[in-house]
Amino acid sequence: MSDLAQLETELLGEITQAANEEALEALRVKALGKKGSISGLLATLGSLAPEERKSFGASINAVKDRVTEALTARRVTLKDAALDARLAAERADVTLPIRESGLEAGRIHPISQVMDELTAIFADLGFAVAEGPDVESDDYNFTRLNFPVGHPAREMHDTFFFSPDQKGDRKLLRTHTSPVQVRTMLTQKPPIRVICPGRTYRCDSDQTHTPMFHQVEGLVIDRHANLGQLKWVLEEFCKAFFEVPHVKMRFRPSFFPFTEPSMEVDIQCSRKGGEIRFGEGEDWLEILGCGMVHPNVLRNCGLDPDAVQGYAWGMGIDRIAMLKYGMPDLRPFFEADIRWLKHYGFRPLDLPSLAAGLSV
Repeated sequence: MSDLAQLETELLGEITQAANEEALEALRVKALGKKGSISGLLATLGSLAPEERKSFGASINAVKDRVTEALTARRVTLKDAALDARLAAERADVTLPIRESGLEAGRIHPISQVMDELTAIFADLGFAVAEGPDVESDDYNFTRLNFPVGHPAREMHDTFFFSPDQKGDRKLLRTHTSPVQVRTMLTQKPPIRVICPGRTYRCDSDQTHTPMFHQVEGLVIDRHANLGQLKWVLEEFCKAFFEVPHVKMRFRPSFFPFTEPSMEVDIQCSRKGGEIRFGEGEDWLEILGCGMVHPNVLRNCGLDPDAVQGYAWGMGIDRIAMLKYGMPDLRPFFEADIRWLKHYGFRPLDLPSLAAGLSV
């Protein structure tokens, strides 16, 4: 009986010291498995006398029950400890702020926002949006727009040319969105009222110029299009875009090969405190060029200048974005700096509309 008591003491001690469930299972097999120490004692009962077998069997079963209870209790303790360790490792600090959703953290680039603003304004004035390819032919980019081959006016644009093709013709990256006007006049019959926003390319780079920039041009072709309508359209656009009740504009004579007469447009502004404000002040700031479509351009696009006439204008989207939202340098527009975009960008659902306000 003393050996049985010693065996129980040893088993209970080992169970208490078991470090994990794997070690505990090994102890269970060691004590209660087919070849375990307690199972071995039970196997010897058959060789004992009936009276001795009865008393010794009861003692062994009592030890077996206590070892089983100890195993069960230790297993519960180890499971609880493992669960506590896992919870501690995977603990989430619910006092921390949650991560912003894409709609909260994302930002719309100012150029995209201004394009949407332009579209909203001119759509309200009855204009459709026309688009064309960035890679153009010399014919559409220059010749049909009254830039004769070899004419000095072609030098006004620092053009990116591609290598000549098999026919000797050279494609180019469009220097303005005017080729879209040509494509529109060639494929649509008057009346035409379109704006042509998009990317343009010139070999130039400084604080206010980049090799790739954005322009929007407008075109109206009709029997009775005239300068009075042009001035009204531009005035209504400036009031809506800069969100002022009134503007004062100045039209100065200029030269563009594709318009005659041609004008550059200044808008009244104030520069006090280093901040440009429109609709007030005594200063002037040039914002765009415009004019009546040259009769040669109409002829080149298959239209009769004696039957229809038109007016057109063009402006830099990047430039008017800088003026409206106070951006001092054009180059960060294209640097993909997330800090700049978080500062100047727009929330994804702040869609511009004339009813709710363009820059909500």
